[in-house]
Amino acid sequence: MLTAREWGLLSRLPGLGALQLARLRAREPAWPEGWLALLPGRASQALRLWLEHPARSPLQAELDALDAWAASAPDHHLLHPDHPAWPLLLDELPDPPPLLWARGDLAALGPSRLAMVGSRRPTRDGLNNAAGFAQALAERGWCVVSGMALGIDGRAQTAALEAGGTSLAVLGSGIDVIYPRQHAGLYERLRHAGLLLSEYPPGTRPHPGHFPRRNRIITGLSRGVLVVEAAERSGSLVSARLALEQGRDLFVLPGSLHNSQARGCLQLLRQGATLVTQPEELLEELGHWEGPVSVPMPPDEAPVEEPLLSLLSDVPTPLDALVALTGLSVAECQRRLLSLELEGRVAATSGGWIRLP
Repeated sequence: MLTAREWGLLSRLPGLGALQLARLRAREPAWPEGWLALLPGRASQALRLWLEHPARSPLQAELDALDAWAASAPDHHLLHPDHPAWPLLLDELPDPPPLLWARGDLAALGPSRLAMVGSRRPTRDGLNNAAGFAQALAERGWCVVSGMALGIDGRAQTAALEAGGTSLAVLGSGIDVIYPRQHAGLYERLRHAGLLLSEYPPGTRPHPGHFPRRNRIITGLSRGVLVVEAAERSGSLVSARLALEQGRDLFVLPGSLHNSQARGCLQLLRQGATLVTQPEELLEELGHWEGPVSVPMPPDEAPVEEPLLSLLSDVPTPLDALVALTGLSVAECQRRLLSLELEGRVAATSGGWIRLP
């Protein structure tokens, strides 16, 4: 297992993209010798220089900035494939981000997630539909994922939070750069009642090329995607294509033949997307996914102690050892550990997991 610092280092090596990094990760190389042997020339040389002479490496300043940011606030997090809160759905992508800067509450990653996307210039009906569907999803325990853009995205995320639910925004800028500026208030609400994610380092300004890239994360995090309104050429159609490529469910609201902001939706319906006209239809379609379920406990029945706690002490225990001891899958073991970590009962260390007093 690699630390956030090591994943941050790999993410900044020259000549190494997310796709190539994912392919190398699949070979499970040991750190650092295995990575040095597999990395292409420039990347291998850069890593070796940092390992042998960190003060002479240009990567050291970036790692210092990463450490400083992570330590600067309690709601700052660095997610990576070995982090207990890492969303496992991202591992299904051919090019998952090696590092995600996160700000907010990691509990937002707990519920099942559905992406909602649409036009930045929606109609009034589009805005009302976005709010209605987001509210219904939030009330059923789903997390609404979007990009904090103007129009449909922002309205859906705001409605989810107003309904007492949670929402997750993936940014096309650095995690500390609010874009668009009109959503400064939404950004703050997501910090406190949801989660903000970005694969770009703090301070990165928004760029047109960033947004198609971030769309793969929006859809990759989600069980499915709902397109509310979309023109014939729009970023929402990019998200729809990515959803299909990633094997996600694709849902579309129909629109008027005379509404230019609905022509993309009609195009998607012709191509086989699932039509939904009301929240109940969408929730019924989503029923095959296991959502967050709260089972009431009889008053005379004492709570059952989580078995993982009995296996942990103040000596770090690796994840693979816990999987072997419990018979749980890696995903289920990570899910339970994250829940315990959020309760303040366990903590992840460089050598594995420990039980907190």
